[in-house]
Amino acid sequence: MRELTADQIRASMVNASEAEIERMPLPGLHETVWADREYLGWRDPAGSPRGYIVHWVDDRPVGILVRAASTTLRPGIGAMCSLCHTPQPSTQVVMFSAPRGGEAGRDGNSIGTYICADLACSIMIRIVPGTSELMLMRDELVARRSAGLQHRLENFTANILKTA
Repeated sequence: MRELTADQIRASMVNASEAEIERMPLPGLHETVWADREYLGWRDPAGSPRGYIVHWVDDRPVGILVRAASTTLRPGIGAMCSLCHTPQPSTQVVMFSAPRGGEAGRDGNSIGTYICADLACSIMIRIVPGTSELMLMRDELVARRSAGLQHRLENFTANILKTA
């Protein structure tokens, strides 16, 4: 992923009001390892249900405001993030909703999907089981997972931006 500035992140938000953008907390950008990310994702550190995803679409950053559901999946079962396709305990996957962009979002239309609760899919796809055979193919495996994550994120973003 290409590096982003605070101004680029704020200007990229496609489904948030000006007030939401103004009070949007930013992650530590100086600490971000951009080469190991397909997108920048973070939750509001104040404990609100808000989260943010910013990624590049063609040559422009696109930011999405998401909100975590107040209910969770039943503990003790498995779940899978719809972006990174990583199976994990149900407590680590949350239903997020995102208002559509433009008038549709202002009218209350939204899209929902299950995503890693910490929005850290870029980290999840880089965790490879420790078998020697998989470690030899690690770079190829991560590249395939990265391409899949980017494709699914682009589709999710396209659905948010649909006007009808």
